Amino acid sequence: MRIGELSKASGVSTPTIKYYLREGLLPKGEATGHNQAQYDDAHLRRLRLIRALIEVGGLSIASAREVIAALDDPDLGTHKILGVAQHTAARSIAFCDEESRTAADAEVGAMLDRLGWRVGRDNPAVSAAAEVVGALRQLGHGDIADRLDDYARALAPIAELDMAVLTSRGGIDSMAETVVVGNVLGDELIAALRHLAQTDRSAEFFSGRPASSR
Repeated sequence: MRIGELSKASGVSTPTIKYYLREGLLPKGEATGHNQAQYDDAHLRRLRLIRALIEVGGLSIASAREVIAALDDPDLGTHKILGVAQHTAARSIAFCDEESRTAADAEVGAMLDRLGWRVGRDNPAVSAAAEVVGALRQLGHGDIADRLDDYARALAPIAELDMAVLTSRGGIDSMAETVVVGNVLGDELIAALRHLAQTDRSAEFFSGRPASSR
């Protein structure tokens, strides 16, 4: 397909596609003449990933380039490549003071050991979880943090579902796109569904309304 057709199929403007080409995010097409090139489905898949990284994941061009480089590195396995993509979607906000954070780091690390989860301590999600645990204890809501293992176990089936969706994708670009979009938008979906479930449980616990048949 020509660049105009690629633009139409991807929803990315032609000037933006040319910019991605110049920045090395998108591989060059097959030259067919002076200033003419042909593009294929691989370019379309890569454009979808670039959009996910920049528009959904909020990455800079430089950070997106790092993810693309990881995808194209033949020495990296699928697990490491998807780890790079996952880290792009991590959000870390300072919620607590340094003392609370240090204690929470150890608490989250101990949880990972108890559950036997194969997660490196440098994973951004470890830091994000520690910030939240530290804030909960600092604000006097340690009873929530005390259920850390229970919350983690409750999320394990969701992770299994995520892996099932992920492995159904064809190709590493599509899988990486799914990781970025699934983490950013999926977190929002899970939060919304949690609120709906809480409303349903509250109706049963506090208003005497019987639970609907399940």
